[in-house]
Amino acid sequence: MFEQQKKELEKLQKELQTRLDHLQKDLSSAHSSDSDEQAIERENDEVVEKLRDETELELSQVRQALKRIETGSYGQCEQCGEAINPQRLAALPYSTLCIQCAEQSAT
Repeated sequence: MFEQQKKELEKLQKELQTRLDHLQKDLSSAHSSDSDEQAIERENDEVVEKLRDETELELSQVRQALKRIETGSYGQCEQCGEAINPQRLAALPYSTLCIQCAEQSAT
C-alpha cells in the first residue's frame, strides 16, 4: 500500500547514512599544528557535530517510519489514531502526527 513511500524512505535512509559517514570522517580528521588554524577547525567541528546530530535524528525517524510500514501502522497518527493526510506524508514521509495533532503539540 505504501510502496512508493517505502522506496523514498529507503533512498533517504541511504543518503542520510552516506552524509553521516562523511560527517563522522570529517570529525575524526586530525587538526593542524598551527594554533590559529586549530581554533578555526574547532569552530568548524562544532558546526559539523550539530549537522551530525541532526542527521542522526532524521535517520532515526526514517528508520522508525520504515518499521511502521512493516508493522502496518504507517500513515496513522500516533496521537489520535486517524489517518495522516497523504500530502503531509509526501512532504514529511516520516511524520508520526496528523496536522491537527502536530499543531496542538506545537502550542
